[in-house]
Amino acid sequence: MRERNTDGGSWFPRWFWPSFAAPATTWLLLFFVLPFYVVLSVAFGTLDPIFLTAKPVYNPVQWDVTAFRGVVGNLFTSGSIEQQTLGRTMVYVGIATIACLLIGYPVAYFIARHARRTKVFFLIAFIAPFWISYMMRMFAWVNLLQPDGYVNRILESFGIISEPRLWLNGKPSTVIFGLIYGYVPFMILPLFGTLDRIERSTIEAARDLGAGQFRAFTRVTLPLSKQGILAGCIIVALPMFGDYFTQTLLASTRQTAMFGNLIVASIESSLVNAGASLVVLLLLLLLIPMLYYLRSTNVAVELAER
Repeated sequence: MRERNTDGGSWFPRWFWPSFAAPATTWLLLFFVLPFYVVLSVAFGTLDPIFLTAKPVYNPVQWDVTAFRGVVGNLFTSGSIEQQTLGRTMVYVGIATIACLLIGYPVAYFIARHARRTKVFFLIAFIAPFWISYMMRMFAWVNLLQPDGYVNRILESFGIISEPRLWLNGKPSTVIFGLIYGYVPFMILPLFGTLDRIERSTIEAARDLGAGQFRAFTRVTLPLSKQGILAGCIIVALPMFGDYFTQTLLASTRQTAMFGNLIVASIESSLVNAGASLVVLLLLLLLIPMLYYLRSTNVAVELAER
């Protein structure tokens, strides 16, 4: 069966255009679906009684849900490590995401609406430092936040603090600042893309109808950038939930541990089945915002096509 190409007038078999998705589909199957099935096989598998290592069970009929049920039960047990860590992670991620939005939106707005010919320069200047490895940037933060680091020196020189602060001594604020620093570029880019696509004529029409700058922003620009805000929040928040490296370098205390640290600690111990179960549980929790984003995007597309 062939279908007509309306652009060139030529004919292609039905499988021609869908075949373009074959590389991405193969990639997802090999490097996401298959590894995730291994995680499921570990989560619902058994433990070697001698070496205390995971014994994956690949047959779903033989899966043992004991470890997963235990993790879910602990999550709903008041005062459990799982519940405390998840709650702490949600607070950290919530504060860091809001801060990224408050920092990223003005930057993206300036570059998209006012940078004009210097737009590319500002984009490169802002993004270039983040081409450096995330690990290296966090190591730089460790040096800056040392008792004799530049942060304490600058704050002391301005009289903000009287003596050096121990920023790396397990402070939640240090972890949150590290998350903000590491992920704020991922907020700016989708916001810039959305704001840059808003037609200037739309804003000028609002101004012609009597709206001031602030009113035109709140009634036109802000609603039209809603999808960019949502995309930025999703892109920033999802990896934060699985982040463990930031807390390990900047705090590394049990009181500041995030959900990713709990997963790593479980997998590196004899609780490997519980660690894999935590991965599955985290994925299920993160499906909620992902599905909301997809639903919101579809609604926006349907409204735009009317």
